[in-house]
Amino acid sequence: MCSITPPAGAGTGLADALLERIFSSVLAAFDIFAISLGDRLGYYRALAENGPQSAGELAAITGTNERYTREWLEQQAVTGILDVALASPDASRRTYLLRQEYVDVLTNPTTLSAGAPMARILTGAVAAFDQVVEAFRTGAGVPYEAYGIDLLEGQAGMNRPQFEHGLAADWIPAMPDIEARLRDSRPARIADIGMGVGWSSIAFAKAYPDVIVDGFDLDEASVQAANENAQREGVADRVNFSVRDAGDPELAGQYDLATAFECIHDMWNPVATLNAMLRLVGPGGTALVMDEGVDEEFAAPADDVHRFMYGFSFLHCLPVGMVEQPSVATGTVMRPSTFIGYAEAAGFKSVDILPVKNDFFRFYRLNA
Repeated sequence: MCSITPPAGAGTGLADALLERIFSSVLAAFDIFAISLGDRLGYYRALAENGPQSAGELAAITGTNERYTREWLEQQAVTGILDVALASPDASRRTYLLRQEYVDVLTNPTTLSAGAPMARILTGAVAAFDQVVEAFRTGAGVPYEAYGIDLLEGQAGMNRPQFEHGLAADWIPAMPDIEARLRDSRPARIADIGMGVGWSSIAFAKAYPDVIVDGFDLDEASVQAANENAQREGVADRVNFSVRDAGDPELAGQYDLATAFECIHDMWNPVATLNAMLRLVGPGGTALVMDEGVDEEFAAPADDVHRFMYGFSFLHCLPVGMVEQPSVATGTVMRPSTFIGYAEAAGFKSVDILPVKNDFFRFYRLNA
């Protein structure tokens, strides 16, 4: 199908509204995939750094095909993300401009207004759609690796600004004794569980000059990317990432703090992971878990944050958590009571919900 006509009325007000919502969502989805494409291919960065470009110029800079590049530029212009800088009936002469106001949103990986990672993570979340459909039929899971580089980099890109701006400014200071320990001249050790590509661990090392961080993840691609990021950020002397089970008995009692950022809800056996964190810090120790800031009880309809959480849950988090069986099948929407139950089953004496304000996340202090 080469074109689409806006849908005609369906006969009732509610039906018409739903049809309009679906059509608008399809248009928005096209924008999401185009933004993801532009981010992966470096189109936005090239436009930001070099100013107005024709299709041929942008293709040459980015090492891409001119005809495909022109199609992307025209789509971005008709949808209002790019401006036409030089109008011409000759498509090869026409040039396109990225507005200065959009540069941070589309190219700056550390700003809290970064938007491109949201497009990337959604692109990744649908990469395994056929397997998700089959999982719904059979009850099987979908392996994390099936979601590809867009989900890996998209999630990392969404969380990186949170770590850089929030970890040392708000999250750790909500635990004054831990803040004091990390700023002590005696090097503190942190175990970062399921750290992905490492931005949480790197944020610790940058904020607290004497800490030593060990990151553990079972995804080899994440660990490789994390070590590269640590080298690039200049903290590889104090941050190490490895493919290793955090439950290894050799690690017990070696850490002043164990952390798990936005990963517990993905696990088929979160109690085992939390118990490993308890053993890492030993009696009297502390663990910090950041996970989704959802309401205590289900309610429908819900706000945009809950719609966002449920979207990722059915496409990604629940299927990933169902790969190993028997699974507790948590999904993204992990209620506080559910998490506290996991922590108590793991052996923690108590759980405190920290007074940290965040639109997406809740912070739990676990006391061993």
